[in-house]
Parts: sequence; structure tokens; C-alpha cells
Amino acid sequence: MTAEVRTAVVTGASSGIGAATARALAAAGYRVVLTARRKDRIEALAAELPDAEAYALDVTDRAAVDAFAAGLGRHPSVDVLVNNAGGAYGAEPVATGDPADWRAMYEVNVLGVLHMTQALLPALTASGEGTVVVLSSTAGHGTYEGGGGYVAAKHGAHVIAETLRLELCGEPVRVIEVAPGMVKTDEFATTRFRGDSAKAAKVYEGVDQPLNADDVADTITWAITRPAHVNIDLLVVRPRAQASNSKVHRTT
Repeated sequence: MTAEVRTAVVTGASSGIGAATARALAAAGYRVVLTARRKDRIEALAAELPDAEAYALDVTDRAAVDAFAAGLGRHPSVDVLVNNAGGAYGAEPVATGDPADWRAMYEVNVLGVLHMTQALLPALTASGEGTVVVLSSTAGHGTYEGGGGYVAAKHGAHVIAETLRLELCGEPVRVIEVAPGMVKTDEFATTRFRGDSAKAAKVYEGVDQPLNADDVADTITWAITRPAHVNIDLLVVRPRAQASNSKVHRTT
């Protein structure tokens, strides 16, 4: 008898850590369901992976999330949810930060996690060995100047993971939080600085080997593939050159 293929849902899978995680989980034997707003990108990625599906989805749209969850009933089970969708917008101080940026960050980093987790939790519980992953950030564990809105949002994501773990104690669902530090991807810093590639490049200037998307995806996949009774509550992962949010060794 062949082992049942397990299904993993990955949000924000159109690029960066989400796309890398989808590839890593597929390589680990999971059937991967890719979600993101950019349909063309997730469809192209799904075509590369065995038995993968792409579903265009905005995690801040609760009605769309509920419709997506209802459609997953065609799978024998839903075993893993990777809450990766998120982002940072702006780096202004609290005194001048745009409330619209703060609201957008809260909606995707906090409410997006809430929507997806609430919608899929019944299926994850029914699987008998469910896993919820919340991709937070070291920003959710320590603040820094210019990061108020993002820090607040990622702290919210951290609190969801911490609270959910308490509330699900005794249920067959693990809650894993992975909090990356400095990760260099194609889009994160560029999006934060509204397309200013020069400002984005300054973030990583002189840093010897910041993390990349594959490093984080490998970490997420390792945590997910531990035995079902092993819960990696919180895993903080930084490059060697970064000791804290504000302590980074630069060669230049």
C-alpha cells in the first residue's frame, strides 16, 4: 500500500520565500497548493512541480478565503498551512508614517493569517496531524527605528501563533512560528521602498551572505517534517553577520 500524499497550502507563493517553500515541500513529497494574488506566477510555478495546484487568492479578502477553503474539500486531507503572505510598506518614523501603510501591513500580516487559519483549521484538525506555520519575523520580537508599522504587524502575527498554540493544546495540530532576520529576496526591500532599488540595495550593502529565500524555505520544511509529536514552537533564523535587528556586521 502506498503512503497517502499529504497536502500543504502555501500563501504568498508567487515569489521569494513562498515560492522557495513550495518547491522545498514538493521535493519533500507534499502535494502543494499555491496561493497568491499574481495568478500567472503561481501557475508557472505549479507547472514545474509534481501534482501542484495554483489558486489566485488575496488573503485579506475573507469571502475569497472561505471560497478557497470550501474548494479544498476535493483533497483527501489538508495537512499543512504555511502562512507566508505578508510584506512591509514604508520605513518612515512613527511621527510621519502613513496610516494607510500601517493598515495594509496589518491586514496582510495579521488578518491574512487569521483568515487563512480560521478557514483551514477544521480541515487541519480533521487530518489528525495538522500543522500551522506562521512566518513572522525577528521584527515581531524586537523593534527598530523606522520599523514601527511592520514591527507592530509582525508582533501581531507572533501573538496569533503563541495564542493559537495555547488554545489548541490537546488537539492534533502543531503551531510553528519561523522568524527570519535579514533575508535578501528580489522583492521585499524594493516593495518596502516603493520601487527605489538604490534604497533597497543599501539594506544589504556590505553584509556577507544575508539569508536567501532557500535558506528560510529549508528551515520551514525542516520544522514541518519533524515527527508529528514534535512541535518547533519558535525558530529564529538569521545570517551569521546579523546579531540582532540593529546589530549587523558590514564589510563596507
